This record gives sequence, structure tokens and C-alpha cells, in this order.
Amino acid sequence: MTREQERELVQKAQEGDSESFEKLVIDNQTKVYNLALRMVGNEDDAFDMAQESFLRAYNSLSSFRGDSRFSVWLYRLTTNICLDFLRSESRRSHSSLTYMGEGEDDKELEIPDERFSPELIAEKNELRQEVRGALMSLPEDYRVILLLREINGLSYEEIGSCLSLEAGTVKSRIFRARKKLCSILSDEGNLSGSSSSNKAKGV
Repeated sequence: MTREQERELVQKAQEGDSESFEKLVIDNQTKVYNLALRMVGNEDDAFDMAQESFLRAYNSLSSFRGDSRFSVWLYRLTTNICLDFLRSESRRSHSSLTYMGEGEDDKELEIPDERFSPELIAEKNELRQEVRGALMSLPEDYRVILLLREINGLSYEEIGSCLSLEAGTVKSRIFRARKKLCSILSDEGNLSGSSSSNKAKGV
């Protein structure tokens, strides 16, 4: 969806056209759910957070002025809702391996290439879980900024708009977040080819 199409739908939705808002929901529901899932780490909670995000967006639609894209505004709502949830729960949820596909069924986050050996597939799955676990262990501000950049693909300016940060602050925080994530993975032996099979081969 282009920005012009999005702006037109938002305007119609603000005028009371429910079908236009539904189109906005359909266009953004997958990314919103995935963002929530990676923040809270639990499918059921992520679904609730996504639902709450769209409900809040609908109720606050009149306050949207178009200073940023609707999707960026929606990510900001989702981020704040998830942070409030995590803080209120005061716990760390388990991570999940699935995400909402474009259809109604959940799909695997990444389908392994069948050309790979079962051993390599197992190693990739294990590493994927370790990366996800390391991401969940990051401080909230680091985790959020990496998700918005690496998963949702937002620009520095869009992230700044979403989190009310200057572009320079966004860049430096992303750098520190990546460094922290690499440090966690390195400490756990998941970088520089330190998988079990490599160790067994003397690599």
C-alpha cells in the first residue's frame, strides 16, 4: 500500500468509513502481531496486544494528524502497549517459534531448506532459539529498537518518530543494542562458528 493510498483510507476512516479502517487493519495486522510477539514472547499475549493496538488506534483515530505514516503510528501504539504489559506482568514470557502468516494459519518463522542435512537443520533451529532468547534478554529499550529496525524495517527517522528520539540517538542505540546482543550470543558460545558440530570437528 502506498502512502497516498494509506492517507486516503485514514481520511475515510476518520470520517466514519469502517471498511476503510478494516483495510488498514488487514494491511498492518501481520507486522503488528509479529512486533508484539517478539516483544512479549507469547502467542496468546501477542494476539491480545495486537487486538488492543487496533482497538486503541480506532478509538484514537481522530488524534492522528498524519505527521508520520499510519503504520509507524500503529507501531508506536503497539510498542507502548507491549511495554506496559511487560512492566505490569513483571515477568519474562517464553519465546515463540511461529508468526502469523498472510492467511489465517500460523506458519513457521523460517522454513529450513530441505537440501540441508538433519544435523544442520537442528543446529540452525537451536541457534535461532538462542538468538530469540538473547533478544528477549535485552533491556526493553534495546529490544524494541532492534525489532523496529531489523524486523519491521523502519528507517532511523521512522524509529525516531515512533519512540520520540532524535535520529542520532536512534543510530547510537541500535549500535549499542547490536553490540549487546552479540556479546550475549558470544558469551553463550553461539557466534564465530562455535556450534556443537564445529567443536566436535575441532573447528
